[in-house]
Amino acid sequence: MKISHRNLILVNCAFLGTTALGSVGFAMRAGAQNVDAPASNQAASITVPSTQSADAVSDEKLRTRVQNALHSDHYFYDEHVTVSVENGAVVLRGFVSSEWDLRDAIRIASQAAGDRRVVDNLSIKLGGSR
Repeated sequence: MKISHRNLILVNCAFLGTTALGSVGFAMRAGAQNVDAPASNQAASITVPSTQSADAVSDEKLRTRVQNALHSDHYFYDEHVTVSVENGAVVLRGFVSSEWDLRDAIRIASQAAGDRRVVDNLSIKLGGSR
């Protein structure tokens, strides 16, 4: 089968065009994944306070979900780990007793956090208290 130069250009343009549009769509979704867009018929002064309070509620639910996940894991000791949500990211603070526990904490928190970023501010205290 012989492909003409013109058809080859059209195929390449179609491929590059869909790839570019897909990348733009992905970038737009990734950038807006944690943003609650106000409805277009609402005034900005009304949506800002309700969005902030909704964010505070969702942040608290997220913090509780991550904290419960860490606590309910049978192999992870969470006594010295605190969880907070700052600027939309889950932050782990405190200490764990080994590199293994540190990785476990990040894995468990990441699974519970879903698409939110997990910030590791944990220290390793060898022979930590259990």
